[in-house]
Amino acid sequence: MTGPDTAENAEDAEDALFVLTAVLLTPAQFPSVLGDDYPEACAALGLEPYADGYGLVLGQDGTGARWTVVIDDVSLVAVAIASWDCGMEYDLSPDERSVVAGLPGWPLSLAVAAPGIPAPHDPAPEEGETGPALAPPDTEQWGPAQRRLGADEIALQWAAWREQIDDEETFVAPGDKPHTGVRRVIEELHAYVESPPPPGRVRSAFASGEARTLRADGPGWSMVARTDDIAFVLLDDEPGEVLPVGRGPELPGLLEALDKMAVRPA
Repeated sequence: MTGPDTAENAEDAEDALFVLTAVLLTPAQFPSVLGDDYPEACAALGLEPYADGYGLVLGQDGTGARWTVVIDDVSLVAVAIASWDCGMEYDLSPDERSVVAGLPGWPLSLAVAAPGIPAPHDPAPEEGETGPALAPPDTEQWGPAQRRLGADEIALQWAAWREQIDDEETFVAPGDKPHTGVRRVIEELHAYVESPPPPGRVRSAFASGEARTLRADGPGWSMVARTDDIAFVLLDDEPGEVLPVGRGPELPGLLEALDKMAVRPA
């Protein structure tokens, strides 16, 4: 986006919200740092997991304090994001009636700041407020949030990751002496097909050609795959490791079944 926008109906400069970016929080699209599925991501922000979802508007007030404003006008945020992605200007000014909550801090790391106001900082706690302000995960540590961020990166840079893999060296889950962590993930994915998990645990997005990009998460693991290709698995138990899974006789059918039950962007 070209610059910060000021939210309408602000009482004064300090209360104005200078919008820096926005993200969707829906069953099909949500910041994966917040959880393995949509209800878990909502719970991290103290929100009810409504089926229609929310928009998260990240910005600064007139004092420079970081705020995440939750709104229920999902379409407004979707249009804004699409416009910005196309290099177009869009004045994201949510109506006050659409605001669900104003949360101190940002759950994501932003490299930008609103000009002309103090540097980004957490607002002072209000009376009766408990708990720290929202903050992005520590990239120096390895855990569920970092594992999910790693999977996000693979999904965004699929071609680059795929070029590094020699098909003859990939793990084939049902073969001899399979990787135990990969085998566990495959078994849990089969269980997802038999008994659908919470919304957002399995998501399907566009890929090149007629393929789909699949993203699945579970306790201690994340998977990224293309329906016409291999999969990559990341585990909490193996910090920083990316485990490729060859197609073999099992993976194609599993990916097809997962794609059929996955949630998709509207």
